Amino acid sequence: MRSAVAWRWGTQVLAQAITWTSTILVVRLLSPADYGLFAMAQTVITALAFLNGQSFATSLIQADRVDERRIGQVFALLLMLNGTLAVTQFLMAPLAADYYNQPMIAHMLRVQAIIFLTIPFSALPQELLARRIEFRNQGLVNLLCALVGASTALVLAWYGFGVWALVYAPIAMYLTRAIGLTLAARLLVKPVFDLRGAGDLITFGGALTLCQLFWIVQSQSDIVIAGRALETHDLGLYSEALFLTLIVTGRFLPPINEVAFPAYAELHKAGHALAPYFLRTVRMVLLVVAPIYIGLSLTAEPAILTLFGEKWAEMAPFVAGLALAMPFFALQIICSPTTNAIGRPRIYLTTAFCGAMIFPTLFLIGIRFGPMGLVHAWWAAAPTLLAITLALTLPAIGVRLRDLLAAVAPAAVACALMAVAVLAMRGSVTGWYPIAQLAALGVAGAVTYMLTLWFVWPGVVRDAWAMLRRQPAAVPEPTASLGATHA
Repeated sequence: MRSAVAWRWGTQVLAQAITWTSTILVVRLLSPADYGLFAMAQTVITALAFLNGQSFATSLIQADRVDERRIGQVFALLLMLNGTLAVTQFLMAPLAADYYNQPMIAHMLRVQAIIFLTIPFSALPQELLARRIEFRNQGLVNLLCALVGASTALVLAWYGFGVWALVYAPIAMYLTRAIGLTLAARLLVKPVFDLRGAGDLITFGGALTLCQLFWIVQSQSDIVIAGRALETHDLGLYSEALFLTLIVTGRFLPPINEVAFPAYAELHKAGHALAPYFLRTVRMVLLVVAPIYIGLSLTAEPAILTLFGEKWAEMAPFVAGLALAMPFFALQIICSPTTNAIGRPRIYLTTAFCGAMIFPTLFLIGIRFGPMGLVHAWWAAAPTLLAITLALTLPAIGVRLRDLLAAVAPAAVACALMAVAVLAMRGSVTGWYPIAQLAALGVAGAVTYMLTLWFVWPGVVRDAWAMLRRQPAAVPEPTASLGATHA
């Protein structure tokens, strides 16, 4: 388990470093309006993607029996679904362009329909590798995809392709991923269109597909609503701020969930309680993401000016506000693998449904106050959805609220003291160059955070260091709350 996390998460970090080096350069070459157009097109692709069949491939992870016939049945489902989605997107492209009153959207969507044709050749090998908890080759493929996508975007942006740099880069990545994962899994299987005997896979995968639909409604409703209410410039500022603040929750937490789901499933099948493993995951995730987001909120203006330049200065308030909601969002995201692993996807389905109701409702209210109204909607929606998720998840896996609070406390207290230190220092660096402000505030915050953990929770620091060095900590009894280690 620890080796899987190291490969999956470590390669993800390297891939994102590559992607973000390219992104920072590409952002300086393109305009907010380009990102606004791209965000509009993405809502259509994402809205259709819930039917891409990934959930049916995921169902192979928890299935008790997997043979060549069942793999072929899943492959057939993927081919049928994604072929239909590609044709659907191609045909409905003009309708989307009319909705947003942007003719360019139609041309972009027709080209991006290619993405769906690659998914059967990446989704199936990805889930088969995950079932075997083999993430080394998968991580290397992700690194290659990052290099291909980053170089494609940068070269096209440099040569003046504008928004098309953002269109072709993902296509290049999806093609690379499909080829790379197929080779990594050594997978050559014929599709089996006779689906008799695949009822359990379809039932489990169908539940996850419905969850994915709710997730898409939750995650894309702000852009769909704002796309008709805001100018492309303002929408580009908001969408890029959201992209920036979702990097950790959207890029680094999914790999952890990918490893956690099969690991939790194996633990559950072996009769082990999941509570101590879940609590340790909560603690370690918050120790990483909470200071990143609180720090980003406190240093948003110099960070944006340093990374993106003066052209994007208006984005700083959006980043500062959205970052405050993300620790709640991160904690909510890591809950679903536990309940899915114990065979209770209805909990995930319920929380996904709640998210699909809460977020769009608050976005409809918030858009009346402009793009910052969407940010304020996040402040209410993320904690509300987290509370509902915890109320359903904790009893199912046997976690007490006081144990969860104990797991959260180190990151929460250390972040609070970090914020006090940064706010106290911020006035003294006014007038400095943005990069100097960012460096000074960042160092002050990081030192305060680490010293707090070292002197108040030294055991937490030692445990984190042991995980980084792959030294196993003592495995507690199932009733323990914080001392457990992953399998």
